[in-house]
Amino acid sequence: MKRMIPPLLPCLLLLLLLPPLAGEPAPAADRGDDLTLKIAVIGPGNALYLWWGHISLIIEDAATGQSRLYDYGVFSFDTDNFFVNFAFGRLYYLCIVSPAGRNMAGYIAENRDVTVYTLNLDSGHKEAVRRFVENNVRPENRVYLYHNFRDNCATRIRDLIDLGTDGQFRGAFEQEPGRYTFRQHVRRHTWFSPFFDWALNFWMGQNVDVPLTVWQEMFLPSEVGDRIRDFSYTAAGDAPRSLVSAVEVVNSAVGRPGVLAVPRKQWPRELLAGLVMAALFAAAGTGVFQRRHPACSRVFWGLGQSALGLFLGLTGSLLFFLTFFTDHDYTWNNTNVWFVNPLLLAAIPLGILAARQNRRAQVYLRRLWRYVFIAGLAAVTVKLLPGFYQQNQVTQALVLPIAAVLGFYKPHNEGHF
Repeated sequence: MKRMIPPLLPCLLLLLLLPPLAGEPAPAADRGDDLTLKIAVIGPGNALYLWWGHISLIIEDAATGQSRLYDYGVFSFDTDNFFVNFAFGRLYYLCIVSPAGRNMAGYIAENRDVTVYTLNLDSGHKEAVRRFVENNVRPENRVYLYHNFRDNCATRIRDLIDLGTDGQFRGAFEQEPGRYTFRQHVRRHTWFSPFFDWALNFWMGQNVDVPLTVWQEMFLPSEVGDRIRDFSYTAAGDAPRSLVSAVEVVNSAVGRPGVLAVPRKQWPRELLAGLVMAALFAAAGTGVFQRRHPACSRVFWGLGQSALGLFLGLTGSLLFFLTFFTDHDYTWNNTNVWFVNPLLLAAIPLGILAARQNRRAQVYLRRLWRYVFIAGLAAVTVKLLPGFYQQNQVTQALVLPIAAVLGFYKPHNEGHF
C-alpha cells in the first residue's frame, strides 16, 4: 500500500513559497521612506490657556494617503473631577491623534499664526518617531501628568526631535545659557492684559526666577520653532544636514497682540498706581477735605479699604491655597504670601464699620495695614539673602505705598471721621 501524504502538508508548503500579500506592512526601514514628518507651531489664541501658543507633530504617510496630527497637552473640562484635580495641581492631560487638515483649518479660523516645519530625518528615525507617538496615543498610555514648564506640549515635541536626531538636539542646547527666566518668558505673552499680567506674576514664586538653559526655554512652542529652524545634525555616516528642509507659513494672525521679544518692566506702572491710591487716601483724611465733604471723605476712607481687602484678600487667599495645599510647584516659596494673604479679608467688614464712624474699626484697620507694610518690607529685605530672590517688585510697588499711608497716617479728627 502506498503511503498517503496528508492533505494539509501541500497547503503549508504552498503558503511558504508564495510571496507576501500586498496588504502586509513593509519592513520598518521601508515604512519610513513613505513618511514625512512636520512640526506645526501655532501662535497664541483667545483663551488664557492659549496665550503661549501650541505645537504639534504631523505625520504624512504616502502609502496610506493619511495626514495625522499628534497633540500633547490636550484636556477637556468634561473629564471626571477635572476642576478638582486642576485646583490641586493634578493635571491629567492627554496625547491624542486626529486628522491634520481639520486641526489646521480650526487654527486658521481662530486667527492664529500657523507655521509648519518639514523635518529632514532619515527613514529609520522617521519610523522610530512614528512608533513612539503611536505608542503614546494608545488608550493605556495617552494620559500623563502635565506640567506647565517641564512636561507640556512643547517639551514633548522637543523630546521627539531629540529622538529623531539621536540625542544631538539636546546635546546642543542642554548646557547653553538661555535668555530669560520662566517668569520673564510668561510675561512676554501677558503684557497686553494688565490684570492677568499682575495676577500671574503675583501667584508665581521663587521657583520660576532661576536661570534657564536654552533646552529649558523650549517649554514654549515658539522657542522650539526658532531653534529647529537653523539646527544642523549629523546622521550616521553622512555629512551634517539641516534638520528643517522647508518652512511654510500657513497663516498669519491679523490684529492679535504680538509676543514681546523683551519683557517689559512692570513695576514702574504698579508703583505709580500705588502712589496715586495712597495719595487719594491721604487726601480723604485731611482736615480741609473732611470739613467740605465729610460724608464722601468717610465713605471713601472706609469702603475704599473694604475694596482693597476684597481684591487683595481674595488674591492672597488663592495664593495661600496654591502655596500650601497644591502641587502647583511654581507657586511655592512665594514671599508675597507674607503680606498679601487671607488676613486682608478682615478689611472688608472693618472698612464698612469705619465708614459708619466706628472708631475701634479704624484702629484695627490701621494695625492691619501696619502689619502689611512691615511684612512687605521683610519680603524686600529677605531677597538679599542667597536662595530667597524673587521678582515680586510689582506686588511690593503696588501694595507698600498704600499700606504705608493706611497704616501710619491718622486721619484728622479721627473720632468723628
